[in-house]
Amino acid sequence: MIEVAGLTKKFGHVTAVDDISFKVEKGEVVGFLGPNGAGKTTTMRILTCFLPADSGRCRIAGFDILTQSVEVREQIGYLPENTPLYTDMSVEGFLQYIAGVRGFSGAEQKNRIEQMIDTCGLEAVVKMDISELSKGYRQRVGLAQAMIHDPQILIMDEPTSGLDPNQIIEIRMLIKKLGKEKTVILSTHILPEAEATCGRVIIIDKGRLIADGTLDKVRQLSAGENIHRIRIRGDRAAIERELKAIPGAKDFKLTGEEGGFLSYELSAEADRDLGEEIFRTAARNNFGLAELYRERRTLEDVFCNLTVGAPQ
Repeated sequence: MIEVAGLTKKFGHVTAVDDISFKVEKGEVVGFLGPNGAGKTTTMRILTCFLPADSGRCRIAGFDILTQSVEVREQIGYLPENTPLYTDMSVEGFLQYIAGVRGFSGAEQKNRIEQMIDTCGLEAVVKMDISELSKGYRQRVGLAQAMIHDPQILIMDEPTSGLDPNQIIEIRMLIKKLGKEKTVILSTHILPEAEATCGRVIIIDKGRLIADGTLDKVRQLSAGENIHRIRIRGDRAAIERELKAIPGAKDFKLTGEEGGFLSYELSAEADRDLGEEIFRTAARNNFGLAELYRERRTLEDVFCNLTVGAPQ
């Protein structure tokens, strides 16, 4: 559905997007992640034909963004960070206007508006002026305008920015629902949002693509992805000697000592669960094992590891 190859965009001496390439297949929900200023919004504006790229190429649903921009826009629904709404219009009036711009009229226009009101949960506010709506409902209206022409692809830039926790949950649920039917690219720097809604993430920093894959695959890029928490009793030197000897163990450190028990944090090689081996080691050496559990790295941990001090 989306093919990007060597995309580059500069503003003066600043390279906002630096030779990035990726593909998004039909039906994927992809989180496009990066710190503020990483190049996320610039990339989205290029994909949606708002900005021209300096070099590289991109095809959307088979159409070239440079030579077939009208066809590309027909395939895309775009929700920018600042929701494009006419606040002096009612919700219904605004959707009628957008449907008209998209070429709908008569019964077809009415059906599209009714479907968007239902899909985006706007029944309670349809007669209200947009200026009277909460930000959460404004985001819903923004999504409705992005989808009213039934596009194959949805591109959303920071869709939950500025919302309260309840509104964020509502928008996430709506995005997950939409992801069952459409290809979605979701730009955000709020990592729990990506974990809650996306099956794959692309991470960029300083305009460069630094990670691309499923959540599990990207987690593996962070050294010591699997952390084992251990609370154990016994001779310290013997415990540490045995922990060091466990196959797959990368490192360990003492994190506490209380009531005769020693607490350790043991990091394992990516995708290794050492719980069974730790248990056997404790039993074999008559150590008193009081606590053992595996703590997986969050996407936030991985994101910080990859973007702090990423290559220039």
